[in-house]
Amino acid sequence: MHQVMRLLPALALAGAAAHAADIERTGGPYVPTPQVVVDQMLRMANVGENDFVVDLGSGDGVIVLTAAKQFKAGGMGVDIDADLVKRSNERAQKLGVADRVLFVQLDVFKTNISRASVLTLYLLPEMMVKLRSKVFNELKPGVRVVSHDYHFGGEWLPDDSYTFAVPEKEAVTGVPSATVYLWYVPAKIAGTWQVKVDGGETYQLTLKQHFQNLEGSVTVGGKTVRPQQLALHGNDFSFAMPDGTGIARFSGRVKDDAMEGTVELPGAKSSQHWTAARTVAAKVMID
Repeated sequence: MHQVMRLLPALALAGAAAHAADIERTGGPYVPTPQVVVDQMLRMANVGENDFVVDLGSGDGVIVLTAAKQFKAGGMGVDIDADLVKRSNERAQKLGVADRVLFVQLDVFKTNISRASVLTLYLLPEMMVKLRSKVFNELKPGVRVVSHDYHFGGEWLPDDSYTFAVPEKEAVTGVPSATVYLWYVPAKIAGTWQVKVDGGETYQLTLKQHFQNLEGSVTVGGKTVRPQQLALHGNDFSFAMPDGTGIARFSGRVKDDAMEGTVELPGAKSSQHWTAARTVAAKVMID
């Protein structure tokens, strides 16, 4: 009896350690996402039938199942809990969407997420921060990332967020509201670019990048100026710069080491076409 009693504290500690390890591994205990939150997440991500939704920590599968049933999207749910994965696949069969979605038992860190056009998350803050570099590096530019309540920390700020009343959450979290965060994975455009305006000037544009945030310089005719209104939204890039007596406004799209778009020049009656090629690549800062 005494031997058993001596074992109890050790067993309790082992159980607590296992529970802590499980939370660390999975991103937290299973907490269902209210349907009203699921609907808002899918609306903010503008999910459609051509999308493939990957949900990390999919739980009961409600996000992927709703995307498939309401919007005819494809998708994959990932969870470490075998029973939840089994039930989600059974639910997909009952809803008639098993041809478009699949639920798998995997560690989220080992999951290939590159196919996603939309990534959804409801994981605790520490897990969100640890996943940040994976999400940024493995997803294509323009992919929409939507998270319920938790974000990637101050390093990668969301492009949009929306907080609204969800009374049923109070019993679980103590707060009768939810916040949905949205990011667009930015193209990696750090480095030096040679920008050519058709029939006009050639510029050297140098950019530093921290997630979607940019700073840089433009050199033309031996003079260097600082560009204004630098903006990166997925593959969409724009900036403005002083040009003679006014401001030149560039907008365009990025594709790997090339860009092209239109520029509105001071005094011009119509916009001009421009192209750019990256001559020197630089590392994007993510920490």
